[in-house]
Amino acid sequence: MPPTPIHFAAGADLARTVTSWRQWLEGEKRASAHTLDAYGRDLAAFLGFLTEHLGGEPDLAVLAGLGVGDFRAFLARRSNDGLGRASLARAMSTLRGFFRFLDRHDLVHNPALKAVKPPRPPKSVPKPLAADEAMETLSTAAEMQDEPWLAARDVALFTLLYGAGLRLGEALALRRRDAPRAEAMMITGKGKKDRVVPILPVVGDAIADYLAQLPYPSAPDDPLFLGARGGPLNPGVVQRQMRRLRLLLGLADTATPHALRHSFATHLLAGGGDLRTIQELLGHSSLSTTQRYTEVDAAQLARIHKESHPRAKA
Repeated sequence: MPPTPIHFAAGADLARTVTSWRQWLEGEKRASAHTLDAYGRDLAAFLGFLTEHLGGEPDLAVLAGLGVGDFRAFLARRSNDGLGRASLARAMSTLRGFFRFLDRHDLVHNPALKAVKPPRPPKSVPKPLAADEAMETLSTAAEMQDEPWLAARDVALFTLLYGAGLRLGEALALRRRDAPRAEAMMITGKGKKDRVVPILPVVGDAIADYLAQLPYPSAPDDPLFLGARGGPLNPGVVQRQMRRLRLLLGLADTATPHALRHSFATHLLAGGGDLRTIQELLGHSSLSTTQRYTEVDAAQLARIHKESHPRAKA
């Protein structure tokens, strides 16, 4: 899916540069359409702010003359618009990346942005399901559909998310030819990076059962997971099914399709898996991202200790 065009007012030289930057992100950095859209919205908001803030369309010369106060004024405006710390931090990351691009290509040299400290995003700790909750989710998924093949599809998808640690987008991007036929399969993740993930027999069996019941003919390049009318399965449908399961099973609001991926990692760690292996299985580029799961496991240990230790009950 191509990135969404962004609309902004800018001088001709800056407009051409923005186009080159997005092409570089897509071609050289292999950024996904989702990432390109997010960066594009952030940059368009910044250029729109400058047009109002400075009273005219910005160009490369204007960017070169911006000071610390201009960047801080942009952050203040976005904060007043209701953006949270995580969104503000991403906006600053977008600007830093864009100005690095300008600097490397000898278009704009502006050190002022380096003096602006971005807001620290809130610390996020994954919220996995307990092992029994995850298993109950998989076993109950079939009860939410009247059509047997749709029930088999939901079971196959949720089993894949939990059994292989896939992101929902990765699972829905699979083609019919990608259906596992062995003990591992190739997944293309963020940044178009490929990784190999092991496939448990229960995962392969669930997908095979779904394909055996599929009422629509499918070519190798067709989506693996289909919607009720035979088209690609919409992620909103999956989210809705998970909400229904959440209500039925009395799970927390954090029980989402992505929570199954968190559960995969947390339960592997609790079972003795090492961080490096889990990093590879999840497709994390940085080990620090994977290390968040140690906090989840530590939190669970602290809770068990508090509930079980005799001195904690005193």
